[in-house]
Amino acid sequence: MRIENQKVATLVYEMFLVDENGKEEVAERATMEQPLIYCHGEGMMLPAFEQAMVGKDVDETFDFVITPDQAYGDYDEEGVRELDKKLFYNGDEEFDSERVYEGAIVPMTTTDGQIINAQVVEITDDKVTIDLNHPLAGETLHFVGKVVDVRDVTPGELKALHQRGHCGRCKGDCNDCDSDCGGCH
Repeated sequence: MRIENQKVATLVYEMFLVDENGKEEVAERATMEQPLIYCHGEGMMLPAFEQAMVGKDVDETFDFVITPDQAYGDYDEEGVRELDKKLFYNGDEEFDSERVYEGAIVPMTTTDGQIINAQVVEITDDKVTIDLNHPLAGETLHFVGKVVDVRDVTPGELKALHQRGHCGRCKGDCNDCDSDCGGCH
């Protein structure tokens, strides 16, 4: 069975970040103990990733590069913003240091109501600097790995994917899942 739309693919791989000199550093691993399992064609992965996987079969290896324009875009300096620290106060009118600290990922709401994640870069006496760029913005990604399994998606998995809208992870807490829902990860 080959990878195509509405097939569940199980992969093991290493993802490398490639710097401007071509030097590579491992940034992520999917192992046999913790493989990547995704439903192809359901928007769970980057389009360039899915395109590279189309037609791959069990035991087939892969080796491909995704450039920033095909992944998370270029790093945008304007995505780094300095905000008033009072925006991060909790209900007691105190700074929420439990959830807001350097390196933390915090949800932010845009002016049009969209929720996006931002990374806290710096905290001063009166300001919090956040970075709205995706952590992999500006990065060239090199994937090397192997297809471990390919199977049909179950109706329960599809239902869970469409109800959740993006990741389709079903951990047994979804009352609307069919009993055969194994959850695409």
